[in-house]
Amino acid sequence: MNRLEHKIDFAVVMTVRNANPNGDPLNGNRPRQNYDGYGEISDVCIKRKIRNRLQDMGESILIQSDERRNDAYRSIKDRVEGHEEVQQFAKGKKTDNILFAKAACETWLDVRSFGQVFAFSGSDVSVGIRGPVSIHTATSLDPIDISSMQITKSVNAVTQKDPDKKSSDTMGMKHRVDFGVYICYGSINTQLAEKTGFTHEDAEKIRQALITLFENDTSSARPDGSMEVNQVYWWEHNSKMGQHSSAKVHRSLQLRLKDGVTEAKSYDDYVVELASLDGLEAIVYEGL
Repeated sequence: MNRLEHKIDFAVVMTVRNANPNGDPLNGNRPRQNYDGYGEISDVCIKRKIRNRLQDMGESILIQSDERRNDAYRSIKDRVEGHEEVQQFAKGKKTDNILFAKAACETWLDVRSFGQVFAFSGSDVSVGIRGPVSIHTATSLDPIDISSMQITKSVNAVTQKDPDKKSSDTMGMKHRVDFGVYICYGSINTQLAEKTGFTHEDAEKIRQALITLFENDTSSARPDGSMEVNQVYWWEHNSKMGQHSSAKVHRSLQLRLKDGVTEAKSYDDYVVELASLDGLEAIVYEGL
């Protein structure tokens, strides 16, 4: 395994059409918006999709969705306690926070990528691991329009006293973003990578996960083809600190509407403007 010797910045441009990319449970599961009307996809949601893709690639993942889990464990605590190499440093004479964190990072790719807090009842270990991969909340380029429709179920969810009567739970609402282009930024820090053992090969896996972010992500809220990764921009610096700050690198990528276009209907209505940075060029990957 090759140590990560250079800082990496990246950006993901994605399109949403007639889908709910990330529902807000505090707002009736409507697509997330900020106060200015711009759409948002939380960093937690994006990390969940990255974890799913890494899991599809056969990687060992600690934070698994219950419906996608590939073992018998129903909680993070159970999964940790079920791993002997990690658990041996959690109790008794061998209790050691440093060795526990090292074993956890070696075992699970998402832990050495994003970090994790381990603080469970019944364990003498309390460990907070900071991961090198940071993800921003994705934000739409323009304010989004949200359409809502009322739906009805063909059968009651629970048994009714009178089976011929419909209960209130047969009615529901679905919400979707008509169209929006979102952009998400991220970085990989070499100093934190050294602490978790995150390697250059791990970075390649993260990049591939970003390129294929919406594969096997189908749901009623996100039908196949409604979510698309357009491009992934990947900046590899020539040093651990990097030639430029992440803020400057991310700011170098701008998308704007083409002249004469007042409302975007497709990704082709935008122009990509990539400012040149001294000694640093972006590698552009087309999404799948």
